[in-house]
Amino acid sequence: MAFDPIADYPLGTQRPDLVRTPGGLGLDEVTLDALRSGRLDASEMRATAETLELQAQVALAAGRMQLAANLERAAELTGVPDEVILEVYTALRPRRSSAAELESWADRLEGEFRATMTAAYVREARAVYAKRNLLLPDEPTV
Repeated sequence: MAFDPIADYPLGTQRPDLVRTPGGLGLDEVTLDALRSGRLDASEMRATAETLELQAQVALAAGRMQLAANLERAAELTGVPDEVILEVYTALRPRRSSAAELESWADRLEGEFRATMTAAYVREARAVYAKRNLLLPDEPTV
C-alpha cells in the first residue's frame, strides 16, 4: 500500500505499520511492559531516518517547507553518533569556531556521514557568522 502524506497522517494511528524503532520493533511492541521486562531499552526510543523522512513528506504536503527541511536534516543525522552531534552543536555556537573549523566540520559531516544537508547548513552558518563577525580568527600560518 502506497504512502499518502495527507491521508496517512498521523502515522502512529493511520499507518503504524510504517513506524519502526531502530531495532525493528513495531509501535505495538513499544510498551511499558516491554520496558519493564528488558525487551525494550532507551536505544529503541529514537526516531528512525525512515520515519523522519515520512514526516518530512507530511510536512511538505501541508506546505510547511522549513519543517520538512528540518525533518530531512534530522533523518540524515540519525547516522551521526551523539557525541559528534554535540561537538558540532558546540562548534556552531557564536565565537566558538573559526571559518576553517566550521568548514572542517562540514567536510566531515559530508564525507564521513553523508549528511549533505547538514553540511550545507554548517556552511551557511559559517557564511552568516563571517558577515556578523561571530567567527574566531583563523590561526595564522607560519
